[in-house]
Amino acid sequence: MALTKKPVNGMKDILPQEMEIRDYVQQVIRETYRSFGFTPIETPCMENIANLSSKQGGENEKLIFKVLKRGEKLKLEEAKEEADLVDFGMRYDLTVPLARFYACHANDLPSPFKALQMGNVWRADRPQRGRYRQFMQCDIDIIGEPGNLAEIELILATTTTIGRLGFRNFEIRINERRILKAMAAYSGFAEEAFDAVFITLDKMDKIGIEGVAEELVREGFEESAVETYLGLFRGIETAEDGLAYLAEKLGDCLAPEVRQNLTEIIESVEGAKTADFRLVFDPTLVRGMSYYTGTIFEIAMPELGAACGGGGRYDRMVGKFTGSDVPACGFSIGFERIVLLLMESGFTVPTQKPKAAYLIEKNFPADKLARVIAKAQAAREAGQQVLVVRMNKNKRFQKEKLEAEGYADILEFYADREVE
Repeated sequence: MALTKKPVNGMKDILPQEMEIRDYVQQVIRETYRSFGFTPIETPCMENIANLSSKQGGENEKLIFKVLKRGEKLKLEEAKEEADLVDFGMRYDLTVPLARFYACHANDLPSPFKALQMGNVWRADRPQRGRYRQFMQCDIDIIGEPGNLAEIELILATTTTIGRLGFRNFEIRINERRILKAMAAYSGFAEEAFDAVFITLDKMDKIGIEGVAEELVREGFEESAVETYLGLFRGIETAEDGLAYLAEKLGDCLAPEVRQNLTEIIESVEGAKTADFRLVFDPTLVRGMSYYTGTIFEIAMPELGAACGGGGRYDRMVGKFTGSDVPACGFSIGFERIVLLLMESGFTVPTQKPKAAYLIEKNFPADKLARVIAKAQAAREAGQQVLVVRMNKNKRFQKEKLEAEGYADILEFYADREVE
């Protein structure tokens, strides 16, 4: 079989220039999240297939990279279905592993527990701009906090981080699963049809309100229910306060505390934010994960024209492992898309360390080489970043490359000259 030098489709090699930016972004994320009291943890890249296929991951459960059983456990001739061949899977997000982690270690963790987790995840998705089959996720979660202090802290921590990375004029879109359900119930949709309705509603930004209406009718829903439902969205568009409009319109279908909860989050974040962004109530926001139980939110970046992260409350996931529900809420930054935007904008990593390159002539004497190395060590101790390399035949091209990489000070050392 011939070897191929290209990476697997949907995965990529990372060159030094991008790696420098990725390291910087991770550093900013870690430092900012730590300042909000989040504690780093790590979970394995593989989970038991039962955990990943527990009907909590929505469409992502169709995208799992599954791992064959090994050794004596793999009995191909006896296998009748996929479950006979597979026991593990590559994690498709960091939330399911976190719930298992907390269920396993709750007695050793503070309550509430503020977790910071960064790591690669894998999805057998269709690759496109800013979307890969292996990609980095950066999550913060608060487990054990039932009130909206969790949402407020998560939104402030995430927006502060994005602001420190230089982004401006982005949006945080916010909604509530209970509002989605109340609007569907008010319109006359059966509860068992809610998920199908929400899947179509999630296409609003792509096909518009009339496109949503046509698709719902095609799916067999009553035209009267569809018209009532979309009439709510038209009313919100013209209302001065969308939340107040819905609270009055939906009446008993929407518990009063839902509106109060969202209002408190919005007012608290607006009063404390340091980054330049808008917090917008968006009743069309759905989020694909079926594990969300309350507040949901998403980052909208105008430069990308797509979501750049999101999250929400998932109060029932830990209970799937323990039998007892624990309140939980999380926010995930779209790390890969942020790096893509920085790369495309020509971003350079701010550094306080000056960069110097020492070019050594070929056949350089050993005694002089030792003095050059000692000189480089002294410069490093003084806070300088020093690269020591052999001089190429095409020295001009070599120096141009080094200058492009930020090496402002390039020293040349020759065999017939003394090392100063």
